[in-house]
Amino acid sequence: MKYFNVAGPCIESDHYMLDATERLHGELVDLIDSKQYFVMHAARQTGKTTLLINLANKINKEGKYYAVYNSLEKLYGVTDPETGIPAAINSFAIALENYQLPNYEYFKNDLDVSDYLNVLGLALSRYCRRLDKPLVIFFDEADCLSEDMLISFLRQLRDGFVNRSIAPFPQSIALVGMRNIRDYKARIRENKATLGTASPFNIITSSLTLRNFTKEEVEKLYMQHTDETGQVFEESAMELAFEQTQGQPWLVNAIAREIIIGQLKKDFTIPITAEMVSEAIQTIILRRDVHIDQLLDKLKEERVQKVIEPMMLGEGGKLDRMSDDFNYVKDLGLIRLDAENKAVVPGNPIYGEVIIRTLTYNHQMTLESDERFEHYDMPKYYKNGSVDMNLLLKDFQQFWRENSDIWQERFQYKEAAPHLILQAFLQRVFNGGGDVHREMATGKDRLDLCINYKDKKYPVEIKINRGPESIEKGIDQTLRYMNTLGCPEGWLVVFDRDPNKSWDEKIHQETERQDGKTIHIFKC
Repeated sequence: MKYFNVAGPCIESDHYMLDATERLHGELVDLIDSKQYFVMHAARQTGKTTLLINLANKINKEGKYYAVYNSLEKLYGVTDPETGIPAAINSFAIALENYQLPNYEYFKNDLDVSDYLNVLGLALSRYCRRLDKPLVIFFDEADCLSEDMLISFLRQLRDGFVNRSIAPFPQSIALVGMRNIRDYKARIRENKATLGTASPFNIITSSLTLRNFTKEEVEKLYMQHTDETGQVFEESAMELAFEQTQGQPWLVNAIAREIIIGQLKKDFTIPITAEMVSEAIQTIILRRDVHIDQLLDKLKEERVQKVIEPMMLGEGGKLDRMSDDFNYVKDLGLIRLDAENKAVVPGNPIYGEVIIRTLTYNHQMTLESDERFEHYDMPKYYKNGSVDMNLLLKDFQQFWRENSDIWQERFQYKEAAPHLILQAFLQRVFNGGGDVHREMATGKDRLDLCINYKDKKYPVEIKINRGPESIEKGIDQTLRYMNTLGCPEGWLVVFDRDPNKSWDEKIHQETERQDGKTIHIFKC
């Protein structure tokens, strides 16, 4: 019986899977047929390796070309070409043997590996001369290369590329990884001299991105399980899975796997519901599987912070969408552009939730373990199945007054510290008793929160006080958010970071009523 795969490339005989080549097949074939060298990049665990292996096998079966898949992952951290180039040759020789391509045993014959500035290009040229059909190479994990090793590797490919009319060389080469070609340059030390007109980067004719699954593809994948076992995914379950993952392949598979194996223990008689999808998502978030952990480790990088922090604050003006930093974070899958290409939002709602939880986790744990915070417990804040948000936020005002100076210094993301501290406070209060839904997007100039508790919604807007118009604008934004959620009552939290104001000037509470709706304003 097949299963949903969350580790390594998918194998057709073992896993439910979609034909990865359908997401790029036409473009790849055109580039190969036209003898192009190109880059393919996509975020972690989106199906790149599965696509490359399947495509190499398909090309070999069709018989027009020879194709080989070769991962460069073993060369990670090797910066010296004197060591790295011979290692790359050995790695490629093993790949040729695995594919049993003609004359693979001769690939390393009579090579002088001490001539590391030329030997890779020479080896490829000699091997192509022995073949009766053109050779196509997929170099996976190409962004593992860096510094002098990267320069030497690409220069030898470039030299072979420009001299193909004189000496045989591969028909087409793809460099595949998480990063676009523009970001390979960041893998070279800043003090390197210019690469000049012979730059190894100028042979790349195209850069492709492997997209996520569409809604229809998610349904098609899940239906494979239904066809094999008879277990039904309800329509609402598939819709929620797509909405929360935006088709990110690992997440799509992980949700189904968690439900089928974790929740239902392979009882295929029980239909899969939206409630099960929600529970699986929470489990995946709290468990922090390797995929999520590796991705969110990037949050520590300064270049990632430069993009994620303005998004959390809703500040579109601070983002340069043409910058390498922006495109790097986008390539990682942490962010995307919304449907109208206007706002920058998290790559998917699950990533958005985990970003906040990751940045607030240690502080939330402090709140839970420190005896001074025991009086901030959920039972204090609800009455007759409703949350007393006014009492909760009044307590937060006092907490902020007493602790903000110390706590803000603990955060790497200092601009967003007020937002993060409030969310850590709320998460600590509602753990096990409700959930906090967040909506982050540039251009909003605020962060939207919706606290869900016992089928009731409590909309909260968080803003930084940037002048007299902030409160008025915040009230209007809160009203619009309340209308979107269909709520008659909402809360606006405004942080004043003016060091010249006293706490008595900053801490204030008032209530506004407009159009039959009530807005509680908490100034901090």
